[in-house]
Amino acid sequence: MNVAMVLDMAADGLGDRRAVGDLTYAQVRSKARAVAARLRGMVPPVTSMASLLPNGDHLPVALFGACWAGVSYAPLNFRLPEATQSDLLARLAPAARFAQEWMNDGADGDDQAPFVDEPERPAVLLFTSGTSAAPKAAVLRHDNLTAYLFNTLEFGSAGEDEAALVAVPPFHIAGVAAVLSSTYVGRRIVPMARFDADDWLELAAAESITHAFVVPTMLARIVAVLADDPGRRPPALRSLAYGGARMPLPVIERALELLPDVEFVNAYGLTETSSTVAVLGPDDHRAAIASSDPNVRRRLESCGRAVPGVEFRIVDGEVWIRGDQVGGGYVGIESQVDADGWLHTGDQGVLDDEGYLWVLGRADDTIIRGGENISPAEIEDALMRHPDVAAAAAVGLPDTEWGEKVAAMVVPRGVGQSFDADQLRDWARQQLGSIKAPEVIVPAGELPLTATGKVLRRVVREQLLER
Repeated sequence: MNVAMVLDMAADGLGDRRAVGDLTYAQVRSKARAVAARLRGMVPPVTSMASLLPNGDHLPVALFGACWAGVSYAPLNFRLPEATQSDLLARLAPAARFAQEWMNDGADGDDQAPFVDEPERPAVLLFTSGTSAAPKAAVLRHDNLTAYLFNTLEFGSAGEDEAALVAVPPFHIAGVAAVLSSTYVGRRIVPMARFDADDWLELAAAESITHAFVVPTMLARIVAVLADDPGRRPPALRSLAYGGARMPLPVIERALELLPDVEFVNAYGLTETSSTVAVLGPDDHRAAIASSDPNVRRRLESCGRAVPGVEFRIVDGEVWIRGDQVGGGYVGIESQVDADGWLHTGDQGVLDDEGYLWVLGRADDTIIRGGENISPAEIEDALMRHPDVAAAAAVGLPDTEWGEKVAAMVVPRGVGQSFDADQLRDWARQQLGSIKAPEVIVPAGELPLTATGKVLRRVVREQLLER
């Protein structure tokens, strides 16, 4: 089934409902058909369509238009240097490049049905964030993406008042999933071109946003604004999902306190899995924050349990995932899916008897000091509980005696503020013990992050080594 048929269903069943901006679902379909007609008529033929635009009303038109024509949709990071963008475009050739002017094509595209052939043909190509290596283009097929929708959502289930604020970049799997899932359930899409916490809260209130997805760095900044001015809570917000990177425990605890009427959802997924494969739902959040049982409380640090149609397995400490929504292939690179359909994620994790999954980080992020494996997350959470710390990233640096020593890059809380490194080191030692406490603590104005909010640990390590 072609992904574009999801838009066809929405236009037929919910055609008069607003989809994005001033466009109804019926109008989005017309514009997507026009984009498809343009792509079909290109000489020489193209196999993919790239987009270098930030979030905007074009999102569903570009995605569904490409899929309608049977070419791969490839949103690229518009923040990258021009030379890098050119390199990525060359890797997609023969490719078209979506332009904003295409939104002004004829009011009606041709009525040719969505392209249906070759189920293995890529629907979406997404370049991974490259936190530890060069980006590679993950391949998501039509059947991967539709499996995610059909297994986890009910068609047309959104109320007419529901609106989803899409602030994650369009080249993030969560951005693609937001367009697909909102269209499938019939929820209005409100794109935000560039994230700013103050602007996010203002837009959420002005547009009566009911649903949103944020990455941890976004939520941390929203929480910081709300902590100073709780009256800015978005009045219509019902559900706030987060994912894309590990959520620091102090941030989600504070968010639950500041937004007590909002249902929080931790959505764990990878680019290669067509978005969410595990969910820690609102009931889990409420139970964890209210419980005195440490086993229940610690679930707040988990990713929750597998969504329907997905299986987990832990093999030698590594998380393996299997299901119809799992892609696992890359352009020009051998697939990470084995003969039995299991994706070897590279994430280290633990699965308990009730099916709750804890992702502990990448195997190559683990700090090994004196033979003991230390999770950077544990160190970062301890540092962030200090009132003078806004963010922290922990890595291992070479050490002749212990193999590695613990080092941390720390962002002070508040513009122009600072912290006492010796006092913070003592604080960490009291929280963690001498083995895990960082020996090296270096202040920074901000952490090096990918465009989707993941800490670039290799850059943190390089910068600390330079110092």
